[in-house]
Amino acid sequence: MSGGGDLTFHCPDCGEAMAVNEPMREALLDHGCVVCGTSVSRSAFSVDAE
Repeated sequence: MSGGGDLTFHCPDCGEAMAVNEPMREALLDHGCVVCGTSVSRSAFSVDAE
């Protein structure tokens, strides 16, 4: 990975979507959605096609 937005996060609760990198993904998994605070699982992320 390049460290850029190689993943897309889709909140299962509020529907927020954003490009994230690996450290951001780990923070979301640890702390939940930054918008609504709901817990996040690994299934909330998809890999962006290049």
